Amino acid sequence: MSMAPRPDPHSPALHAADSHDLIRVHGARVNNLKDVSIELPKRRLTVFTGVSGSGKSSLVFSTIAAESQRLINETYSAFLQGFMPTLARPEVDVLDGLTTAIIVDQQRMGADPRSTVGTATDANAMLRILFSRLGKPHIGSPQAFSFNVASISGAGAVRLERAGKTVKERRDFSITGGMCPRCEGRGKVSDIDLSQLYDDSKSLSEGAFTIPGWKSDSFWTVRVYAESGFVDPNKPIRQFTKKEMQDFLYKEPTKVKVEGVNLTYEGLIPKIQKSFLSKDREAMQPHIREFVDRAVTFAVCPECDGTRLTEAARSSKIAGISIADACAMEIRDLAEWVRGLDEPSVAPLLGKLLHTLDSFVEIGLGYLSLERPAGTLSGGEAQRTKMIRHLGSALTDVTYVFDEPTIGLHPHDIQRMNDLLLRLRDKGNTVLVVEHKPEAIAIADHVVDIGPGAGTAGGTICYEGTLEGLRASGTITGRHLDDRAVLKETVRTPKGTLEIRGATRHNLRDVDVDIPLGVLCVVTGVAGSGKSSLIHGSIPAGAGVVSVDQGAIKGSRRSNPATYTGLLDPIRKAFAKASGVKPALFSANSEGACPTCNGAGVIYVDLGMMAGVETPCEECEGKRFQAAVLEYHLGGRDISEVLAMSVIEAQEFFGAGEARTPAAHAILERLADVGLGYLSLGQPLTTLSGGERQRLKLATHMADKGGVYVLDEPTTGLHLADVEHLLGLLDRLVDSGKSVIVIEHHQAVMAHADWIIDLGPGAGHDGGRIVFEGTPADLVAARSTLTGEHLAAYVGT
Repeated sequence: MSMAPRPDPHSPALHAADSHDLIRVHGARVNNLKDVSIELPKRRLTVFTGVSGSGKSSLVFSTIAAESQRLINETYSAFLQGFMPTLARPEVDVLDGLTTAIIVDQQRMGADPRSTVGTATDANAMLRILFSRLGKPHIGSPQAFSFNVASISGAGAVRLERAGKTVKERRDFSITGGMCPRCEGRGKVSDIDLSQLYDDSKSLSEGAFTIPGWKSDSFWTVRVYAESGFVDPNKPIRQFTKKEMQDFLYKEPTKVKVEGVNLTYEGLIPKIQKSFLSKDREAMQPHIREFVDRAVTFAVCPECDGTRLTEAARSSKIAGISIADACAMEIRDLAEWVRGLDEPSVAPLLGKLLHTLDSFVEIGLGYLSLERPAGTLSGGEAQRTKMIRHLGSALTDVTYVFDEPTIGLHPHDIQRMNDLLLRLRDKGNTVLVVEHKPEAIAIADHVVDIGPGAGTAGGTICYEGTLEGLRASGTITGRHLDDRAVLKETVRTPKGTLEIRGATRHNLRDVDVDIPLGVLCVVTGVAGSGKSSLIHGSIPAGAGVVSVDQGAIKGSRRSNPATYTGLLDPIRKAFAKASGVKPALFSANSEGACPTCNGAGVIYVDLGMMAGVETPCEECEGKRFQAAVLEYHLGGRDISEVLAMSVIEAQEFFGAGEARTPAAHAILERLADVGLGYLSLGQPLTTLSGGERQRLKLATHMADKGGVYVLDEPTTGLHLADVEHLLGLLDRLVDSGKSVIVIEHHQAVMAHADWIIDLGPGAGHDGGRIVFEGTPADLVAARSTLTGEHLAAYVGT
């Protein structure tokens, strides 16, 4: 076979195609970026550092990655673009040298109850094909093993035109699905606790209903039941006959006349399901959400035993294992089982499935099972799950964009993640990583430091170059790069204990532990060792626990720090009191809204398949309020000027003088405490970084009544300099008499603890045990666990 002669790579004449080895950004002004210009090397690993909120994500995600995706979308026909998300061009003068961008971010996976780790990674699809080919007894196509496909059958006559005549033929069809008919593929069944709906010792006329909003004179709810004629309204509910109880709870929708008005009567349970349970829980008002949480109980489906599958799907087995058994195994065990299958007829399928499962193990997620609901994965686990499909990809010259890939990783696992990033780079890809951890910054070929501060104080390039240069640069990141927290000389004495006995949730192995109260207690261990199961799942109810987890903040572009924290309420009342008008006027989502833009501050023009255009509202000039509302002042400022203030300015403004408002000042103090003093009160929540959202949530929960605070990885998204502020905040919480339990991997937090509980020794079924309890100094001295070894190396003993 003849081959074309290869060009000499050492030839002095550079081919024109080889000159495009930089991504050029000129004049980027997205969010807080201040006319940023930078050149990034292709086929290298570039790490972006800087304090939380400095503009890293604005440059990497909202500028470089967003423009790459927009340009790719524009290659499709106008018809197809109409079905795709429309992306506006980032505010930047020149973007040159872009390649296809693949974003692997921390967005939690959809919390749909039918979405699992298996369905999210195609592993389930391959397993279904495998069982439909090799399973004994054979029950049907891959659909027969899918818990998202219901079994349906039907028959009837169809009309056909044949040779100019209309012919009737009988046809029937059937689809064999794998969905359990009882729980509809969810694995759990919901039950309604009737005692939360009514007091059965009372009659309907005595006000038996305890449902929020159901008042005894309500025409559409209570009176329909009382005057329907199906039940006796003057008899206590517990004395209803069997027929009355059936009609009261389950009757099909039926037309009835109440005072001459035609209304629809239906049983209480279907009515509650339609009016409360079909709505998004997060969108409910707090008192309605509390009612739903009390009234609805979830239990494992008794018919499928939580596997989501029909009995037929569970009966088909390969080597004694059903698809339900396979999905329940830890992925590393499942990979070994698949490796043991020797069937030439499905060899390509086995090879692809094994590659996917081995990728899970390689990335440090071998402890998961395919049946794990996708919504229960942490941000770090979700990000690594998304990485799996890229590990064996044959694509090169792609730009991979990662958002803190080491989140949720124990120091022991970070090296493995670093190796994966380097592998992607070595295949000829450009890897852009937003990161705070020194261990991950250390592998960078090129470092870009953005700052110097956060919000309006950031948005400029402070440094770009090598890691050694960053250390000597004098920037905030450079100064803190080699920071090491020291072990405390003296630790606090516990004031009591919170007892956990016989914890067996998930992988916990009958764990007994006493969590000390009145101190800073850190729970640590490798990812998947059982930390969250122990703390979130096993702390006894009624222990007065305030939990700040990693769940995303819900909020639209109309939401801002003032609305999210409840700060706007005292501010509105203060304005109303000073002006003698009602508080609703001072809300841009209510009566005070500018009529032209409805309080959004911008006019949005939808251009169909092209990106929509936002222009500031000419009527209110982006202030969101009616002109009449801005005539009212408090302390010399109108409401729009107050919402434009930073937290620090507002703290001073509401702290003294005419505008003194203690309720508002207390909330602002908490926001400043968590290091968000630079945020403006009216900044849309959608523009906040991950670290800022986490701290905003913490500030909100600090007002909750409770003696025990549980924080789940509070250092997520925090710069090295911000970790110091966090440690100070945790100390202040403990010194004020609270007990603080932190689930954390960051060595600085471990070193600062009064007490450490270490779980392990491994993940999944190799974990679930307490491997150490004691002070950080004892853990370092013993070096008996992985955490102990890494903490000892960190503090330099």
